[in-house]
Amino acid sequence: MDKKAIILLSGGLDSVTTLALAQQQGYQCYALSFDYGQRHDAELLAAARIAATYQVIDHKIIKLGLGSIGGSALTDSHIAVPDSLQAGIPVTYVPARNTLFLSFALGWAEVLGLTDIFIGVNAVDYSGYPDCRPEFIQAFQTLANLATKAGVEGQEFIIHTPLISLSKAEIIKLGIDLGVNYQDTVSCYSADEQGSACGICDACRLRKAGFNQAGITDPTNYQKN
Repeated sequence: MDKKAIILLSGGLDSVTTLALAQQQGYQCYALSFDYGQRHDAELLAAARIAATYQVIDHKIIKLGLGSIGGSALTDSHIAVPDSLQAGIPVTYVPARNTLFLSFALGWAEVLGLTDIFIGVNAVDYSGYPDCRPEFIQAFQTLANLATKAGVEGQEFIIHTPLISLSKAEIIKLGIDLGVNYQDTVSCYSADEQGSACGICDACRLRKAGFNQAGITDPTNYQKN
């Protein structure tokens, strides 16, 4: 039987590694991305390029108006993206983002008749987001199997998080072994229209450190300051 899965594809480093790993494990993949009111479209363009490169069965980009509620530096132009590390949960946290993303993936999974969903969350080298923790993923998987027709009828949804316990360096090494071209990815919170990275936000710092610790040349295109 052919295995099929939905991959949450942001266009960043972690999500493309997750897609490559799912395919390596024999899954035929559907990709799901979100235009949620983020500061730039560069990551969505990257997601579209990645989806085409990996020849996913279908790639959907869902429009969500999270900018209308604000509350995050990624969706509210009045909140600056910090250029230094912050204590606690940073202002780049987007309220309920992964809950919403996984909910859409769950709905699409029911429509497609599949039960495997992959998300590239990480609880090691991350910015302190509460919706990247194993406890959240386990709770959502429980919800998925309680709140769906498929779950009630005996199918079991599985939320796969293959990167959750890996460091950024370990993720990069894994991706390189899988043949991932990280030059095609956009991780920066303040990327310009061409996808060039700022080099100073949390996402850029984690990415830079990951390549350095992995001993691999960073292929990221950084903005000229």
